[in-house]
Amino acid sequence: MKLKLFIILFLTILISDKGLTQQIPDYAERFSQDTLSQITPVSPSRLATEGIVNPVEYRVGPGDKIFISISGVTEISNTFVIDQEGWLYIPRIGGINLRKTSLKDAKEKISDAILRYFKDVDIFISLVDFRMIKISLLGSVAKPSVFVLSANSRLMDLITGSKQLTENSDMRNIKVISKEGETKNYDLLTFLRFGDFASNPFLVEGDVVMVQKVDQVIRISGQVQYPALYEFRPDETINDLIKLAGGFTFDARKDTIELIRFLEDDKTQLSKYYSYDEIEQNNIYLQNKDHVVVRQIPEYLIDHYVVVNGYVRYPGWYKINKNSTTLKNLIKEAGGFLEEASMTEASLSRKMDVEETDPEFERLKLIPTDKMTEDEYDYYKAKSRQFSGTVVVDFVKLFQQGDLGEDIILRKNDIINVPEKKDYIIMLGQFVNPGKIIYDSLLTINDYIKLAGGFGWRALEGDVRIIRAKTGEWVDADEDVLLKPGDTIWVPEDPPGPKFWDVFMDALTVVAQLAAIVAASAAVIVATR
Repeated sequence: MKLKLFIILFLTILISDKGLTQQIPDYAERFSQDTLSQITPVSPSRLATEGIVNPVEYRVGPGDKIFISISGVTEISNTFVIDQEGWLYIPRIGGINLRKTSLKDAKEKISDAILRYFKDVDIFISLVDFRMIKISLLGSVAKPSVFVLSANSRLMDLITGSKQLTENSDMRNIKVISKEGETKNYDLLTFLRFGDFASNPFLVEGDVVMVQKVDQVIRISGQVQYPALYEFRPDETINDLIKLAGGFTFDARKDTIELIRFLEDDKTQLSKYYSYDEIEQNNIYLQNKDHVVVRQIPEYLIDHYVVVNGYVRYPGWYKINKNSTTLKNLIKEAGGFLEEASMTEASLSRKMDVEETDPEFERLKLIPTDKMTEDEYDYYKAKSRQFSGTVVVDFVKLFQQGDLGEDIILRKNDIINVPEKKDYIIMLGQFVNPGKIIYDSLLTINDYIKLAGGFGWRALEGDVRIIRAKTGEWVDADEDVLLKPGDTIWVPEDPPGPKFWDVFMDALTVVAQLAAIVAASAAVIVATR
């Protein structure tokens, strides 16, 4: 009973932690642990800057070094450090309270204090070195910790330097809580997409950065630069999401942008359509699980080209008219066939927008050939020889015999290949002189075998095969088979008999076994007497 309760408790915790139906944002720039591991953080001993510090934005604090120069009759200059209580002490002038003060206001306070003791002097004040601060990173991170950073560090520096984000970390709703309890929300993705520094603030000592777990999401799909699932942010509009997704692509249909939303019952979905003008003029706010769909303008800027390769007068790319240009039209435009062209082996391949898969062939690929049935093996061989996308068309009938039934209409992305004419027969396998023999339509299979010097001494003469040049099909070499240029005559090798030593060792083993049987039989006979 205790074990059963423990298992139930364990599963409850596991399900509540992982979430069986939880959706994780999948936008391309999402920072996973693998991505962060490739970024090298700057060590505190080598502080990097992003350029001139903005005096209005930067807040001074304990440990900052301030250089002060007072020029009059004589020049007085020195570097002072703000103490741990936020005071800056200047000899003869006294302490200046700089707690919760921007660099701009700190300079004004220091100047006012100096001018109370010195008249008609020039004052130069500059921040010459940053202090180190402690920042807490909590929430949905790999390991909640306290990190030591330079005072010029921003939120992005903490995120990249700590390498603590996980796939569940919400980058669009990061909370920064000050020591005084003031909470501000930041969308770090807007900084990554647009370089908006308002979403990448300076951190102040004692800040707590709280990374929430992804809980609510929205999706945008279709013709935008970055279609993806994003974290939901309150008060975000459809227009905000479109901009976050990089804006429209060139072929986006902006007159009917669809918003798919769950009704209050959280079960029924409803679609509403807006033009982009409506979206720009009105704040249409998003809700959790909303889906914005931007569709493509139908047949917009779709190019219709085919490619002709090989032995035509002008190979290359050709524009075709949809549902109009035929194969014969195109070959004529390409200047016709060259003398060396092989219409027997010419082919037309077509790439389909959606490739069909053959479940039976995929299954057979997982089975060793010796485990297949005869029918399965025949099907596997036939399918293996099939060229993907090949369109059945007989170039010889079309261009030499004038059969317009072969004059098919071309489609975009078709590829026409016209190889060089093969005026030979390939002699492969167990011949005395294997190689290539010039094709002669008057010669038979036996004639070619004689020209190749006849069969080799280990040839399987009764198993001669013809391999078709165009299809790769294997046929038996009967006398009525008509050879075509480029075909292969193949004669397999008769498997060699066993080696003498193997036969001798097998015979010796058999003799030994027989001897053992005879000895055992003799022993039994003697024992029975």
